[in-house]
Amino acid sequence: MKKQKYLFLGITFLLSFGLALFVAMSVFPNNPFSSKAKTENKAVSKIQDGDIIFQTSQSPQCEAVRIATNSKFSHCGIIYDINGKWFVFEAVQPIKLTPFEDWIKHGKDNKYVVKRLKNTAVLTPAVLQKMKDYSQQFDGIDYDSYFEWTDNRIYCSELVWKIYKNAADVELSKLRELKDFNLTDLRVQKILKERYGNEIPLQEKVVAPSDLSDSSVLKTVVDNY
Repeated sequence: MKKQKYLFLGITFLLSFGLALFVAMSVFPNNPFSSKAKTENKAVSKIQDGDIIFQTSQSPQCEAVRIATNSKFSHCGIIYDINGKWFVFEAVQPIKLTPFEDWIKHGKDNKYVVKRLKNTAVLTPAVLQKMKDYSQQFDGIDYDSYFEWTDNRIYCSELVWKIYKNAADVELSKLRELKDFNLTDLRVQKILKERYGNEIPLQEKVVAPSDLSDSSVLKTVVDNY
């Protein structure tokens, strides 16, 4: 009888533990037992100060950007280590530092790609600090939905490009003009009409997330698409 009692208790314990583990993984997907959490932690362990991160945002404007540039990417930012915590410096409304985990959640299906300079020797501690110092002038200013090449308002890929160019002396890509992109799609034309009416600045200097993601000076370090 004692053996049966212990066997019953053992089976009950195992069933209870299994049920509790199942519930924990379902309700708290980032718990230590979750394979998803382990994958995310592994990805985070690969990132470095100054890396560039890309995602697919889901706003109508970002969708238009994705279509016009023939790319899955419509948003990007720079990863910064601030007092031991990871943030993404990004051009949204307003331009700001966003905690890394929050930034990931804003993208479609939590997917993202992280890229880094092939010449990693460029980003010395002094250069990284210069990038952060330079970034402060943009903190809190308005997002540029008109894609103008000024410092009064900034859009995402412009922010990344200017920080690297002016603080690290690295030109991530050549600048293009608005007319160089695919503007024939009706969804793109709708956004252009809303922004500019009939006066579309086709000669405006532009840099898109796709220009940065395709940069020959960058390499991919994380890709969970």
